[in-house]
Amino acid sequence: MIRTLVVDDDFRVAQIHADRVSRVEGFVCVGSARSAAAARVAIKELKPDLLLLDIYLPDEDGLSLLRSMQSMENAPDCVIVTAARDLSTVRAAMRSGAIYYLVKPFGFEQLRRELETYRRWRTQLNQGGAVDQAGVDSLYEILHGPAAENSRGRVHPTMQKVLDTVRASPRPVGAAEIALSLGMSRPTAQRYLTDLERRGVVELKLEYGATGRPVNWYVARRRG
Repeated sequence: MIRTLVVDDDFRVAQIHADRVSRVEGFVCVGSARSAAAARVAIKELKPDLLLLDIYLPDEDGLSLLRSMQSMENAPDCVIVTAARDLSTVRAAMRSGAIYYLVKPFGFEQLRRELETYRRWRTQLNQGGAVDQAGVDSLYEILHGPAAENSRGRVHPTMQKVLDTVRASPRPVGAAEIALSLGMSRPTAQRYLTDLERRGVVELKLEYGATGRPVNWYVARRRG
């Protein structure tokens, strides 16, 4: 479970965020803080993986708190949630290490999408080992959009081959089969499939076997 800490000076807003986080699969809200000082204590004691951080706090600017976390060992990731809309603040948040910026007010579905994106990114990042350029591209694309698309809106040629293979299959296919068919490693095939699923062009279907661990199968979504 991804341990999430909500930092917001408004108790009611913090409770709404906490309730919404708990509704997203794979996330649990471990607490909330109403000031930067309280957030520092909570980070040390609760060891969250992710902060939902407001900028307007009573004792300190949220961006200052975010910058100070860069020196922490195992610092949590951070999504800014704020009413601040000026580009200078957005730029400062990006430079300070925020992985995303949500402008209040926002609905549950928008928060859910961003949390699920973060979950995919975190899962891929925590696989460990070395990555090739496709793996690096995939990590950036998960958080920042389809950087591999060219000016005509086409996907990366290798990703297109993966998509074509899924579309040509009369049944759901997995990363191992894609890798064998296209002569690539299974992790690389899985990265492309994950990104295609994020883009909404293939659909993930989970199949639970005797071990209880799900197997990922993919089918092409209908074009329409």
